[in-house]
Amino acid sequence: MKNLFKYASVHWKPLLAIIVILFVQAYCDLSLPAYTSDIVNVGIQQGGVEDQVPEAISTEEMEKLLLFVPEEDQQKILDDYQEDDTTYETDAYVLKDTVTEEETEELADLLAGPMMLTAGFESGSDMTQQIEEQLKANIPPQMLTDDMDVFDIMKLLPAEQRETMMQAMEEQLQDMPDTILDQAAVSYVRSTYENLGMDMDGIQLNYLLTTGGKMVALAFLGMAASVMVGFLASRVGAATGRDLRSQVFHKVVGFSNNEFDHFSTASLITRSTNDIQQIQLIIVMLLRIVLYAPILAIGGIIQVFQTNVSMSWIIALAVVLIALVILVLFVVAMPKFKILQSLVDKVNLVTREILTGLPVIRAFSTQKHEEKRFDDANMALTKTNLFVNRAMTFMMPVMMLVMNGISVLIMWTGAHGIDNGQMQVGDMMAFIQYTMQIIMGFLMLCMLSIMLPRAAVAADRVQEVLDSQTVIHDPERAESFKKEEKGLLCFNHVSFRYPGADENVLHDITFTAKPGETTAIIGSTGCGKSTLVNLIPRFYDVTEGSITLDGADVRNVSQHELRDKLGYVPQKGILFSGDIASNIMFGNSEGSEKEMIEAAQIAQATEFIDSKPDGYHSSISQGGTNVSGGQKQRLSIARAVAKHPEVFIFDDSFSALDFKTDVTLRKALRQNTKDSTVIIVAQRISTIMNAEQIIVLDEGRIAGIGTHRELLRNCEVYQQIAASQLSESELKAGKTDADEQNAANSSDSREEVPSHA
Repeated sequence: MKNLFKYASVHWKPLLAIIVILFVQAYCDLSLPAYTSDIVNVGIQQGGVEDQVPEAISTEEMEKLLLFVPEEDQQKILDDYQEDDTTYETDAYVLKDTVTEEETEELADLLAGPMMLTAGFESGSDMTQQIEEQLKANIPPQMLTDDMDVFDIMKLLPAEQRETMMQAMEEQLQDMPDTILDQAAVSYVRSTYENLGMDMDGIQLNYLLTTGGKMVALAFLGMAASVMVGFLASRVGAATGRDLRSQVFHKVVGFSNNEFDHFSTASLITRSTNDIQQIQLIIVMLLRIVLYAPILAIGGIIQVFQTNVSMSWIIALAVVLIALVILVLFVVAMPKFKILQSLVDKVNLVTREILTGLPVIRAFSTQKHEEKRFDDANMALTKTNLFVNRAMTFMMPVMMLVMNGISVLIMWTGAHGIDNGQMQVGDMMAFIQYTMQIIMGFLMLCMLSIMLPRAAVAADRVQEVLDSQTVIHDPERAESFKKEEKGLLCFNHVSFRYPGADENVLHDITFTAKPGETTAIIGSTGCGKSTLVNLIPRFYDVTEGSITLDGADVRNVSQHELRDKLGYVPQKGILFSGDIASNIMFGNSEGSEKEMIEAAQIAQATEFIDSKPDGYHSSISQGGTNVSGGQKQRLSIARAVAKHPEVFIFDDSFSALDFKTDVTLRKALRQNTKDSTVIIVAQRISTIMNAEQIIVLDEGRIAGIGTHRELLRNCEVYQQIAASQLSESELKAGKTDADEQNAANSSDSREEVPSHA
């Protein structure tokens, strides 16, 4: 997980913008249930009236209210109102504009009880009729008339008696829920507005339109925020994927052969494509969901506590149930995620091997075996994917069951609260919506729990490549080559063993390759010929000893400067997709067409190039699969020649050529590489018999150094190789030449002795 956040944190500016926008989106989403509650409670049930203190009240109604207000508070109430005899049909009191919000709340507390009592007496309920009968019983009959109501009776009571009675009534009102008092106050305000002749339908319609308009505006703002978050998250995800692909590619390009031994080609391809795609996808999901889910859930919990605290235990129950589902999912599915990416590697590896080796598979009629091998790898990946998908399908019904069960529980509990006057219908609806938002936040996290482990594994695999230490690296202070020793290559007691191996592959190799000369390396299969030449361009570094070029240790110069002096032709010819011209000029992109044609002529490639309709612009498919092995080798040789290097390295690069082409090519090379050092690794003696220096390797050691004639006389290993490849007449001719050469050398030596004497 830390790697995922580390990759995304590089783009911290868009991340900050996303977080800010997510808060805006959460505000919009969390505000909508409150407005829904207001529309139901205020807009529908209360007719659009939300005031608990009347902004305007008739003089008659005010007198009734004051009957139930203590004398010390009556003047305080009247001070907040002013008389108005022009605006309404009857004389009225109007709330002053100077009244503050705190004064309004204080006024609401003073008038809550009186408004409820007034509304109750006006409604003629059974309880108020009983109170009215009790009041009439305490007043002499001669003071009562038939048209007197309870308010007239209250006026006849002494102030002390009225206050005593009010205190008793207020004690009863204190046991009532605040919701009932609030609703009674709003209901009373509505009736006072009707008495004043206000347009109640207009008030209701205006409230519904205003609140609905706010909801629409919030919905559009939330939509815009969601679109913006999606846009920025996609950009961050795409940029992260781009950066990771670039980092992995540059890292892999700098790998030595040692690193390639640790990471297979199929694995590197999977890490560069599938793994980074998983990371890119999960980063988008992280920014859109994982960051948003806790904001939404926490905000929903805060809103729930503001709406109704008594049902908050339902939220806790829902969270516990969801946490249990996620825990079970992690315990069951997590082991599968750890092997999923390795199974993708396996499928890629098998597919790559089958497609590359298809001609061999057909030649040996092993299609059935390879199909079974692919099916086994494919089925292992399919079964793992099915397990993961089944875990997700199991999760969704369980989550829906939790959500629906919680909704039913809220309705059941809320219905009792509404019946007891503890909450309103709109509050219950808002509570359901907030609860669903909280559950959805956890549900989104639960859905991501399916993807997160796989992405975390992918991130670890990519990080493993990025963290790998390259064995071959440039020195901190690179030396420069000596110009006076151009092309001089020296091996000084070089030994080498592969990393992790117990024994050396090469032992104490010492020789010098000079400019204008050809140094050939021959030996049995596996004796270390290719390993030896791979040490020159630093595909591996020597274990002991040193290799110098132009008087500088190859380890003390930069790799770019070193390889710029080399023309390397590998054992297996490798071509790149494009055309023939781009492959020949691969190492000399600034070269002229004349240089290209000259390189092709030296490599004996013009014959098949000129026969193609498009000539040098003929296309080369990936890996050079549309040309033969010999043509591929000749183009590889032409590529090295066109570079004009100081040192040519031919690693068994003539094996696919016929003898005639081989001879012609070597003759052309000798004529055009007079100033260069040529190193040839070969299996055929005919390829190297004219070399100025032949090095014979046997089990990683030098068995002999000399010319063809000298080695035929002095080196047993070379004699065995020659006996297996040359005819008797060629062997006798070579030995005869060698004997004559030795005799001439001995004669020259004897003649020189007296002169020295």
